[in-house]
Amino acid sequence: MSLPTTPQGWAIRLTQILSLHQAAHGLPRFPVDVAALAQDFSRQVFPDAPISMVGGLYLSKGVEGMLMPRPDGSGEWGIIYNESIRSAGRRNFTLAHELGHYLLHRQDHPGGLQCTSRNMADWDSARNRIEAEANTFASYLLMPLDDFRAQIKGRAIDIDVMAELAERYAVSLTAATLKWMTITDKRAMIVVGKEGFIDWAWSSQPLLRSGIFYSARQTVIELPARSLATREVDADAGRHGERHEAGVWLGNEPVYEMTVFSPSNEMTISLLIYPDRAPSRWELAELEEEPAQDAFDRFIAGKAGR
Repeated sequence: MSLPTTPQGWAIRLTQILSLHQAAHGLPRFPVDVAALAQDFSRQVFPDAPISMVGGLYLSKGVEGMLMPRPDGSGEWGIIYNESIRSAGRRNFTLAHELGHYLLHRQDHPGGLQCTSRNMADWDSARNRIEAEANTFASYLLMPLDDFRAQIKGRAIDIDVMAELAERYAVSLTAATLKWMTITDKRAMIVVGKEGFIDWAWSSQPLLRSGIFYSARQTVIELPARSLATREVDADAGRHGERHEAGVWLGNEPVYEMTVFSPSNEMTISLLIYPDRAPSRWELAELEEEPAQDAFDRFIAGKAGR
């Protein structure tokens, strides 16, 4: 049987194996035990270059994980996460990301690869192909599309739903949200803030088609002063969110913002939901003239309209 050549192909192959194995042994399907899967599968399929090391090491600040060859020249490999990462979900996604590098990129990178936290947010293949491929693989392996769609079917998306998905798949809240962002037909954006600035942001395809996105990687951009992300609100208020009038976030439209704060308040994760339909240029012209609340009511008929 020929081996897959794409991130989705590899993830589907492993998903099929996992589903059969878990069902045969009466084991829960989720979450995926990446460490066991990586070692067992690599020994069977690549006996001359198996993964024999899986775990954590204290790595340089900013390094999330590594794919590394064993230094003894045995041909064996290791997939490593930074021991300083406290989130079990981030550790699991990092291991899956590095497994993706092992399957897809190790022959072109015999010295291994180091991945930063920024790389974990690289889903744009035009900007960083191999990191986007590793993220796509990890996403499809840990959160198979059919199961993910079944979990969100008919539900209004909010932070609580994303947290539930993160727990089901043993991934971070960010990873679960990004997965949803890649398949949704909603106009939405995830914004990660650090120390009052936008660290990175990602717009769904429908929102991108409206021309609404932040280029935070190229430009230093402050978080909006009136956003939840910059205000001292409690965790419940941030999670439940707030409807903003046009002009608070990017784009001259009202936005529903839900925000999670890290324990130290150094990092924020905001999920922004825009109206389903982008305003026409005539509506935008009217919006500039009308009171913000009138425009808001016209575009968003409550949270249920998202």
